[in-house]
Amino acid sequence: MSALVSPARSRIVVAPDSFKGSIDATSAARALADGWRSVRPDDELLLRPMADGGEGTLDAFAAAIPGSRRVPVTVTGPTGRRIGSHWLMLPGDHPRTAVVELACTSGMELVEADEAVDPLATHTLGFGEAIRAALAAGATRLLLGIGGSVSSDGGAGVLTALGAIVRDADGRQVPSGAAGLAQAASFDAGGLLPPPVDGILVLSDVRAPLLGPDGAARVFGPQKGADPDQVDRIETALTRWARVIGAAPGTAGAGAAGGCGFGLLAWGAQLASGADAVAETIGLDAALAGAERVITGEGSYDSQSLLGKAPGVVRAYAEARGVPVSVVAGRFGVASGPDDLSLAEVAGCTSAALSDPRRWLREAGSRLAHAHTPRDSV
Repeated sequence: MSALVSPARSRIVVAPDSFKGSIDATSAARALADGWRSVRPDDELLLRPMADGGEGTLDAFAAAIPGSRRVPVTVTGPTGRRIGSHWLMLPGDHPRTAVVELACTSGMELVEADEAVDPLATHTLGFGEAIRAALAAGATRLLLGIGGSVSSDGGAGVLTALGAIVRDADGRQVPSGAAGLAQAASFDAGGLLPPPVDGILVLSDVRAPLLGPDGAARVFGPQKGADPDQVDRIETALTRWARVIGAAPGTAGAGAAGGCGFGLLAWGAQLASGADAVAETIGLDAALAGAERVITGEGSYDSQSLLGKAPGVVRAYAEARGVPVSVVAGRFGVASGPDDLSLAEVAGCTSAALSDPRRWLREAGSRLAHAHTPRDSV
């Protein structure tokens, strides 16, 4: 009588980005893992939800780094309404690292459906207030995710919250937003908090300069509700702001988040690929050591996904270690591979996939597990 042999145990890394407008990266990773466990309950599943500096960046760090502590904060939202938010303190004392996300302090998702938005008035003041709170709590290093912005204020709101004053030609403080920058004549940095001693790393997947046809106003202004006339006014305001600050507007990434990257550069920050920095901080490479598969994905997987976005970075890390990759996406704008799954196809149509993403991500995880052949299978 032959003995029953249990299937060989595999290490599987689950590292999706968010499926924007549908499900966040942490929830997506859990759903994929639940589906996999329903078929292969003995496998070792390492969840490493990813982000690239936009919405979900803070959650990705919190999910992957035990001991991370969310700190609540009340800030001025992008339209001036006070909102409850939070920032994250990572464990460890040297340095004391805080993660602050623009998306959850000054981002587009914070604008209510019935709320009027003026593209010339929205600002990043709340993002700066959260940064100030993190510094007051003892942070000596900052990781700043700047995706998901709804403003085009050149980072003036952040710098104002940190103690700087932008004045017009009569010495009066200018209003918030790009409209205020159109009046800017001087920048008083006398009260500006110094950057933390262990540095500031700005996380973004945008390499745009501040000005010009590829800059903050021309490319991203329309996405934030700016009409052609408002785009021109934002461009003029940001041009004036660059002269007042005296910093180089052509730096790659200066145009990220409506020019917030530019303002942070003027404060002494360094710009970095958001997905690469997230991958390094959450230990993605170590998780992949000995793994037999990594599952990544996002809402729309297309040619841009391999150019600095989270799934492309995950694929690059996996390929460096010879780990097979499965991509699960809401839709594919490029040819999918034999180990990839489209949620629209799994669910039967796009609307079904969008209506219940957790269900279909669990189903995708289950299908991938059924197709998996362990290296050491008997």
